[in-house]
Amino acid sequence: MATTVLIDKLLQACVKQGASDIHIVVGQPPVFRLHGRMRKLETKILEPDDTMQLMKSIAPERCQRELQESGSADFGFAFGTLARFRVSIFKQRGFISMVLRQIPNDKLTPEQLGLPEAVIKLVLRPRGLVLVTGPTGSGKSTTLASLINFINENHDHHIITIEDPIEFYHEHIKSTINQREVGVDVPSFSEAIRRALRQDPDCILVGEMRDLETISAAISAAETGHIVFGTLHTNSAQGTVNRLIDAFPGNLQDQIRTQLSTSLLGVVAQTLVPRVGGGRCAAYEILVVTNGIANLIRENKTFRITSAIQTGAKFGMQLMDDALFQLWRDGKVIIEDILSKAHRPDDLAKRIVNARKGIEDDSGGEDFDHGDSH
Repeated sequence: MATTVLIDKLLQACVKQGASDIHIVVGQPPVFRLHGRMRKLETKILEPDDTMQLMKSIAPERCQRELQESGSADFGFAFGTLARFRVSIFKQRGFISMVLRQIPNDKLTPEQLGLPEAVIKLVLRPRGLVLVTGPTGSGKSTTLASLINFINENHDHHIITIEDPIEFYHEHIKSTINQREVGVDVPSFSEAIRRALRQDPDCILVGEMRDLETISAAISAAETGHIVFGTLHTNSAQGTVNRLIDAFPGNLQDQIRTQLSTSLLGVVAQTLVPRVGGGRCAAYEILVVTNGIANLIRENKTFRITSAIQTGAKFGMQLMDDALFQLWRDGKVIIEDILSKAHRPDDLAKRIVNARKGIEDDSGGEDFDHGDSH
């Protein structure tokens, strides 16, 4: 029984400390990821038996079978009312490892996340495709949960989410919500989207747009009068548009450009940066598809999207590096952390140097010294 206590204790400590992940690996104690850093716990070093017991204490039967057959499995589970966890179990060197990602229960409002007004406006459009992108662990799920919750609190819609696994649980508030888990409720993302079209949805959330079938089904759903949210692992808005088009074979790309130019509403590319004083804050690059941008997509001039975002501030657009610069200006982050996330770090560094000069000329520069790397 000792191990079940251990997993409960681990989960409790994780929630209490606000760790984002728990890593369980043979040969070292459990490790928490806290505000982006890995911290070993002061407990016993895990033996092969320990990780096996820990895995068995939380993994459903079907996942244990999948682990045996294919070497890894993913699932989600609720830890009482405290939090949910998304779990990946896998074999390495013949031993069992686990990574548990904490999914907090309380959904933040778009304002709390610092999501700009332009994004909330996109969500309320009756049809089209809205993409939230960024590397793993950049807060995409949190952003989407927040937007879905915003719709749920303000509109009587039918929302279908297709996830692998389900992360945030949504209650029915004003909207009716059906959450389908890939591998449990439905075999694949693309199958679930095709079925969803017969289920009278207003809004469809596609957890991951991994392959051509899924991307194609999502674009079709957006064209036929639904608002579709999707995620991709791309770092910039321009990169996202290219990735979508490049997923298709050459002879279909023109047709996809045309479809995207009419169905894509916008892209939010995001990253998380450590906040001065603890925690993290998000920086967003935002593309709103105007007629001008739709033309760039249709005419295969996507290389001009980045500069179009730069001049599109009046539509609520912003580039990642401008968002990072603003976080630094507001004293929320230090320079090293934003330069590592910048798309053009050299330009951003120059800009900060110039801003500092300007600030020092104006005010003697006392305010901004905490960004220095002494």
